Amino acid sequence: MSKDMLILVVDDEKQLIELIKPVLEAERYDVVTASNGVEALEILRTQKIQLVLLDVMMPGMDGFQLCHEIRLQSDIPIIMLTARGEEEERVHGLRLGADDYIVKPFGLEELLARIQAVLRRFGHSNQKNVLSFENLMIHVDSRTVTVDGERLSLSKKEFDLLLFLCEHPSHVFSREHLHEILWDKDGSPSTLRTVDTHVKTLRVKLKSAKHMISTVWGVGYKFQS
Repeated sequence: MSKDMLILVVDDEKQLIELIKPVLEAERYDVVTASNGVEALEILRTQKIQLVLLDVMMPGMDGFQLCHEIRLQSDIPIIMLTARGEEEERVHGLRLGADDYIVKPFGLEELLARIQAVLRRFGHSNQKNVLSFENLMIHVDSRTVTVDGERLSLSKKEFDLLLFLCEHPSHVFSREHLHEILWDKDGSPSTLRTVDTHVKTLRVKLKSAKHMISTVWGVGYKFQS
């Protein structure tokens, strides 16, 4: 039974496509593939794609150029796949309009989690829209959060930060990574200290659930219920 979610995988590495495609299909996603930017644009023009997995390093039109072309005509979710983890490259992709990125080599469970998280943010996912962790409940559609039944007053960035962390439980994210994903993309004036400040205020507002966001000293932050 299909989830009615059609994912386009764009990569010139045939082996990677052969690895990813059956994994996505096993999760009941429909998958189409393209080996270059021209093929990808034609597929996007003729088919209703819900998400694009886009490799950066391709001959001819590379992933950055293709991301730019897609953004000229669509706000479809884009996850970029890159073999290089340099901050400058990641920031460049996010500023071009990518919604997330994954550094190769990556685990297939991580890939699936990233896809589900991005689709959920765009309202395309069939995953449940109420996330529950002990006494903490996050209502994704209405962007509301309750602790022990009491509704919290969170800013947009505080909610985005909480949702991002809880969608990747036990995964440690550096301040740089969180800043790139949640602040760099929309051009908000901010520094790495902005991340620390938001984590601090979010913990205060979470009250008895504040322990779920923990600091991994010298590395970053993680969510764990």
